[in-house]
Amino acid sequence: MADTQYILPNDIGVSSLDCREAFRLLSPTERLYAHHLSRAAWYGGLAVLLQTSPEAPYIYALLSRLFRAQDPDQLRQHALAEGLTEEEYQAFLVYAAGVYSNMGNYKSFGDTKFVPNLPKEKLERVILGSKAAQQQPEEVRDLWQTCGELMFSLEPRLRHLGLGKEGVTTYFSGNCTMEDAKLAQDFLDSQNLSAYNTRLFKVVDQEGKSHYEVRLASVLNTDPALDSELTSKMKSYEFQGSHFQVTRGDYAPILQKVVEHLEKAKAYAANSHQEQMLAQYMESFTQGSIEAHKRGSRFWIQDKGPIVESYIGFIESYRDPFGSRGEFEGFVAMVNKAMSAKFERLVASAEQLLKELPWPPAFEKDKFLTPDFTSLDVLTFAGSGIPAGINIPNYDDLRQTEGFKNVSLGNVLAVAYATKREKLTFLEEEDKDLYIRWKGPSFDVQVGLHELLGHGSGKLFVQDEKGAFNFDQDTVTNPETGEQIQSWYRSGETWDSKFSTIASSYEECRAESVGLYLCLNPQVLEIFGFEGADAEDVIYVNWLNMVRAGLLALEFYTPEAANWRQAHMQARFVILRVLLEAGEGLVTVTPTTGSDGRPDARVHLDRSKIRSVGRPALERFLRRLQVLKSTGDVVAGRALYEGYAAVTDAPPECFLTLRDTVLLRKESRKLIVQPNTRLEGSEVQLVEYEASAAGLIRSFCERFPEDGPELEEVLTQLATADARFWRDQVKEAPAGQA
Repeated sequence: MADTQYILPNDIGVSSLDCREAFRLLSPTERLYAHHLSRAAWYGGLAVLLQTSPEAPYIYALLSRLFRAQDPDQLRQHALAEGLTEEEYQAFLVYAAGVYSNMGNYKSFGDTKFVPNLPKEKLERVILGSKAAQQQPEEVRDLWQTCGELMFSLEPRLRHLGLGKEGVTTYFSGNCTMEDAKLAQDFLDSQNLSAYNTRLFKVVDQEGKSHYEVRLASVLNTDPALDSELTSKMKSYEFQGSHFQVTRGDYAPILQKVVEHLEKAKAYAANSHQEQMLAQYMESFTQGSIEAHKRGSRFWIQDKGPIVESYIGFIESYRDPFGSRGEFEGFVAMVNKAMSAKFERLVASAEQLLKELPWPPAFEKDKFLTPDFTSLDVLTFAGSGIPAGINIPNYDDLRQTEGFKNVSLGNVLAVAYATKREKLTFLEEEDKDLYIRWKGPSFDVQVGLHELLGHGSGKLFVQDEKGAFNFDQDTVTNPETGEQIQSWYRSGETWDSKFSTIASSYEECRAESVGLYLCLNPQVLEIFGFEGADAEDVIYVNWLNMVRAGLLALEFYTPEAANWRQAHMQARFVILRVLLEAGEGLVTVTPTTGSDGRPDARVHLDRSKIRSVGRPALERFLRRLQVLKSTGDVVAGRALYEGYAAVTDAPPECFLTLRDTVLLRKESRKLIVQPNTRLEGSEVQLVEYEASAAGLIRSFCERFPEDGPELEEVLTQLATADARFWRDQVKEAPAGQA
């Protein structure tokens, strides 16, 4: 059997998202609006398969055909007859649920491959003897021959997502390296093109010259109906000795479905902001224009307090090894009014709280653009995973001048982060009951501060295309050095493009640190309803949770490549390092032996020293993070951040040894079962599923009732059209794959 690091265990936690009451309160028109937005999100989410691994679309198509012909209970009887044990069949169901949940065969949280935890020969017998294979023998056999070996392969390069020799990614062709990614970013910057909706494909000619295709995601391909902003960009270029060709049409058939349902949703929009927002999104996905998506995002920001909230597009860049390309995601949710009222009070206090942050006023935005901040019950979240909270849009120019929105996903928090006492690792016994009682409330506080005042704070110093600065060069000084500002962002440069591979994690670390720092403020805790001893417990558990998370983060570090696979967890490890460095016994991590005789560890946080030792250490660190971000000082920023993110076996902590302990006792991230909406006549029904691997599979089997087989055909055709770009890379795996 495979290394436990690369399987999903049979007893993995599975929870259902509960949005029944919030959906019930929607009007018929709001339900229709939510339904068509959900359809657009689910269709678009299929693009993630093409953004993950060469084999992911084929695995998805194979599983979908299998379970469409026989539901999990029916297939079980066939599997047992073929000689599988109950445990092996459950392992297959968990694997299939994992593929659907992560939209691919790599974990969305950690970017690690997962494989079926049963013998390949047994799974092959089940697949080739299934009802699906009887109905379509050639198609099912072809799918299995294309993806079967890669489904199970744990060759070193295939174990993680990464660039070049570090792993596999389909944001880039298999022959691209980090140097190619940097060159492409320089090219994109020179043409004022965003990387968010692109992929990069490289071919080397016989003379050794590199030819790069920058492919934009769009419905249109070579059609002449170009909008003016892209007309001049779609051509060939010579750049620094290489040839670049800008094309479009990536994911075209999938985005066509997205656009069709956005058009239908538009008929049920509540106001002109939503209508204009959807019109611009449709333009963006049709033409491949990030500028149109920005325009749509402006209308989205202006649509304050909607009953049905949503966002859709190529959004988060966590899984691009270079940190610039956005994964497709779309969510639809309903407002939770009670929790939203608390967030509104936090927003009302934001300008005052921003003054508490440990950097000079010149390093804060000129004007705080009051955002929407709502707690939402998610109806649909399509993509590779579901976060706890979101601060969007990610476009720096909009965030600095137009604003943003914050959302906390209440029904996700309620199920995804719940913990049973017996599964609580690395805590002292006396902390466990307190932790269970206050983890949820403290996380509400942390998410609120992280999203609103973490991601929502701080100014970037920019020189625009006309040479004008957005800060006073004569009077603004660096608080770390006392000198005038020496560096800034030039026109076309963004946070992501400049800080690239560390941008996401660095920003998550800054936001998490702001949350820890400001949760010490009594005014903040009072807003959330906590005073006195309860408030102190919330602070303690919030800090304790961060310290524990820093230790758990070691699961997502790869010693062989000396790199981190998950931005949020790297950020939490960095904070743990900062608090350990503060000394005076504030935080300790002690190796122990568990009651089972195996290695264990305990984290200890001295609650009496959080303010006296922890706060000053965090203050110094936060100030440095913000100053280096504001000034775009990449060299110093990398040195600071990568220094804290380094994982060694140096005493006293011996983190590499502790990592083995963390892997030994890790708990897999829960799978989330989401409902479907179904249009029956003119009414929209909510269809819910049981919280199990089989329930999750059923939810996907019923997700595309009209065109499931057609979508699978589209996905495999798109994957096959580009398969040549990864052939050399996957030859390391055993023979037999595409």
